[in-house]
Amino acid sequence: MAKILVTEPIPEIVIECLSKAGEVVVGEKGFYQSPENLINNIGEFDALLCMLSNPVNESVLKAAHDLKIVANFAVGYNNINVKAAHKLGIKVANTPDVLTEACGDFAMGLLLALSRRFIDAEAYLRAGKFKGWEPLGFLGMELRNKTLGIIGMGRIGQAFAQRARAFGMKIAYHNRSRLSNQLENELQATYYADHLELGEACDVISLNCPLTEETHHLVDQNFLGKLRPHVLLINISRGAVIDEEALAQSLHNKKIAGAALDVFEHEPEIHPTLLTAPNTLLLPHIASATFETREAIGMLAAEAIVAVLEGKADKEIPNLIHP
Repeated sequence: MAKILVTEPIPEIVIECLSKAGEVVVGEKGFYQSPENLINNIGEFDALLCMLSNPVNESVLKAAHDLKIVANFAVGYNNINVKAAHKLGIKVANTPDVLTEACGDFAMGLLLALSRRFIDAEAYLRAGKFKGWEPLGFLGMELRNKTLGIIGMGRIGQAFAQRARAFGMKIAYHNRSRLSNQLENELQATYYADHLELGEACDVISLNCPLTEETHHLVDQNFLGKLRPHVLLINISRGAVIDEEALAQSLHNKKIAGAALDVFEHEPEIHPTLLTAPNTLLLPHIASATFETREAIGMLAAEAIVAVLEGKADKEIPNLIHP
């Protein structure tokens, strides 16, 4: 019987699906964030369902003598050495599409919380400082007629753009490749080939791009220096897209007005200067955290594992990542 390792507790419906294909072992929370623990145990498993927090590097993959597939509980897969996996004959799958709506809602929620200063206002109330309505209390930024600049106009970026348009915002974007004329017209989106020019033109910047060599620390001191003082920054992509030290200094020095971050470069560690930055909303990587979406993510990963273990052809498994 095949053995399947699930590195973290996940919805029970997903475990039930995997159980059709073999014996399922579920790791303790956080145990497999260490590559050494994965290396020590992966050799006995035929399939791995892992999280973004699990470093599936070349050493892990070489220790996986019987491994046939790695399925990531996420749309991104920068935690997996895909090239090494393919070289070793191990298939890799991710979970595209199923996170789109939840993440689009979440990004819009971050923008509303940030632009209307929910964080500061709630802290003020909880501290017992609220003595009645104040005409100058916690004034924020209206979204109507402001420009949202999206870096990374994939499915989630487009979902955010649709929601922002409903609030009367204008849409600008930077992407590796330009959208079709039809999509640009549908989103009423203006393309910027240069992300620095995009930053100069926008009131809100949202990071929705994958982490690659090109996007690592894309938001650095140079980029932040192009932004106007009222600009708000949102990141639900990957933490390392931002130079967190540069961002923290920009926030403390009031070079930009605020930031909402759901991801961090060295999760679960948070840059200490970000923790004290003004008008900064920091959340523990929860953009896809709805019951429906987390179940859908797990089922898509599980279905890929079951299909591979049953010997189905690659063309029958739509979420495999190809070399």
